[in-house]
Amino acid sequence: MKVSGVCFLITGGAGFIGKNLSCTLANLGHKVRVMDNMSSQVHEASSEPAWIKKNKIEFCKGSVTNKQDLIRALDGVTHIIHLAAETGTGQSMYEIEHYFYVNVQGTAILLDLLQNHQCARNIKSIVVASSRAIYGEGSYHCNDHGLVYPSFRTKESMEQGKFEPCCPLCSSTVITLKTDEKAPLNPSSIYGLTKQMQEQSVLMVAKTLKFSAFALRYQNVYGPGQSLKNPYTGILAVFSNLARQNQSIEVYEDGLETRDFVYIDDAVSVTIRSSLFEGNFIGSVNVGAGESTSVLEVAKKISEFFGGQSQIKLSGAFRVGDIRHNLANIDLANKLLGYSPSVKFDEGLDRFLQWAVSEPPTSLDGLVKSSDELRSRGLLGYASNEMGRS
Repeated sequence: MKVSGVCFLITGGAGFIGKNLSCTLANLGHKVRVMDNMSSQVHEASSEPAWIKKNKIEFCKGSVTNKQDLIRALDGVTHIIHLAAETGTGQSMYEIEHYFYVNVQGTAILLDLLQNHQCARNIKSIVVASSRAIYGEGSYHCNDHGLVYPSFRTKESMEQGKFEPCCPLCSSTVITLKTDEKAPLNPSSIYGLTKQMQEQSVLMVAKTLKFSAFALRYQNVYGPGQSLKNPYTGILAVFSNLARQNQSIEVYEDGLETRDFVYIDDAVSVTIRSSLFEGNFIGSVNVGAGESTSVLEVAKKISEFFGGQSQIKLSGAFRVGDIRHNLANIDLANKLLGYSPSVKFDEGLDRFLQWAVSEPPTSLDGLVKSSDELRSRGLLGYASNEMGRS
């Protein structure tokens, strides 16, 4: 629905979620301004993307770490959707200063302008992209202690092949639960920590300025159009690049780690509903599918799609900072925004793969480089008992 007098600013708007969000809003008749620095890690070119002009979207090339860029981008804006951030759990563990600079300082500059500058006088709401990563391991059930929140997994335990979290009180086996927004925040990566700081800063300032604010804790967003060249964008891109080139697919740990995959259309839907929310709300909301899928199952489905020529290797490898499971409780999104996922994972994966196969083959050099960088810094290890290796 088009709302009169609304002008959206989407920071990081040329990225995967941003592009889909911008085009959807523009097609609904809204005025949309995209701000993006066109990072080479994500984008094929540094110039304005063709889809921007095609959809009559205003483009503002710039960085959230540059105050003048933000002042220019905020002029006349009523609704902000703040997506701009460095992503990637593994990379964040060694590019620490850069992640804090972009994610935390960039958000601080934006909030400072909202508080102090004339350019932000018309702002009515802000949505910030948070992440499942802020929970760390999230919620589990212990037979003796009920609801518990395990600490992050240590490198030493994973070297022994102990991948599953355990009860923080008695060290016994625990069962994965859906994590809701009341769970304590306990990020296990620098990326997760910066997202926590982003969302808490935004919500704090929104209370002072008295406008609506949503911190959307996205789970694993996927779908056609996501970057295939960025080795930090997620396993679907990585596995599909390997499978279409008949390369072995290395699955970390024992393959039984799980993820909550939410299709891009559903992520866009709940983001728009949040931004145009007419009530008074300042808080955090999970955005997921509320279902989990194992990484091994994902690898098998992708291999089968490309003819099953890729050997799936359970290597026992692990990355420091990764979580074991994530599964979102999405009751609040349903109650507050009327959100219900519309695309099941099998259908969404097929759409993604049908799109990916039509794209030019992607070099695997970036994947190799990213693994080498993690390994050289002691952030990529292997279980000493080589459990599951083939």
